[in-house]
Amino acid sequence: MKYLKLASAVLLTILISGKICPAQDTKIMGFVDVLSFYKDDKLNFAFGEQDLFITSELNDKISFLGETVFKFDAGSGTNFSLSVERIVIKYNLKGNHYLLLGKHHTPINYWNDSYHHGRVLFPNIYRPLLFQDFMIPLHTTGISIQGLNLTKLNFGYDVMIGNGIGSGDLADNDDNKSITAAVHIKPFDGFRAGASFYYDKVSAGVEGHHGSHSTGDDLPAFTQMIYSGSLSYFKNNLELLGEGSMVTNDFDSTGSYSSFGSYVHAGYRVTPKIIPYVRYDLVDYDGKDMWFGGNSRQSFIVGARYEFSYLAVLKGEFQQTMPEIGDDSNMITLQFAIGF
Repeated sequence: MKYLKLASAVLLTILISGKICPAQDTKIMGFVDVLSFYKDDKLNFAFGEQDLFITSELNDKISFLGETVFKFDAGSGTNFSLSVERIVIKYNLKGNHYLLLGKHHTPINYWNDSYHHGRVLFPNIYRPLLFQDFMIPLHTTGISIQGLNLTKLNFGYDVMIGNGIGSGDLADNDDNKSITAAVHIKPFDGFRAGASFYYDKVSAGVEGHHGSHSTGDDLPAFTQMIYSGSLSYFKNNLELLGEGSMVTNDFDSTGSYSSFGSYVHAGYRVTPKIIPYVRYDLVDYDGKDMWFGGNSRQSFIVGARYEFSYLAVLKGEFQQTMPEIGDDSNMITLQFAIGF
């Protein structure tokens, strides 16, 4: 009798659980890339990030997105580290309007909106210099309201309030909040035009995104404003993508300085599997800006992609980088990226 009661209780629990917790649509994917590059008269072999990408539809109102990256880290005892890139809970307010909570890709331009860390999806091997130099805030932990595919123009918007520059994922480093406002339209298939504005009051002595742009305790407080615009067209075998950001840092003591970063990508699908492409990058820093203090440079890339499938892509490219200070450099890279 005791075992019968126990079995009945277990069965009842399963039946109740089945009613209140219907099956949810959860997808788990992984991405990784391996590469070889020739630079400074030396051939090198390496692998990039391994990306764990999870999405889940809990019900018709609530969904989840999580992205975690495993990557090389010379400062770690194992030479590897784990980085939580995104944790986003999304709630459908009404129609195509949403509330998002968590750690986001800052909705500042097309690249940050469209691509995650799975390199198989990138049109090139490496991110543009604008991203490599962390000129813009790639991630923001906070709350946002989003609208998608509104009106005949397929208008979209994002308004986000979050922890500012120098903050971690668990708390803000000061009482200032960053503000991001972005809009875009997709009036016809394959085309997207967008613009955004980012604002933050940065405390003295903070580190920048991913530990970049730090000048230590000597850095005074300042206000950062970023104006960005983008145009993209991916249709009819043609790939066109251009983006630019002007970053203005306003220091009370020394004045205001503006730096600029941009890139233009163009590709054409000559066969169902082969896409040659070119890209031009520019980062132009104000030499007096204490935040960046970077070396302005430009870069030319010519390459090609061979798509075995949507989730298996071989890329090869030649890149020439021309810094304002120092010698030019050339690099040849071959990458095989997959999703699984």
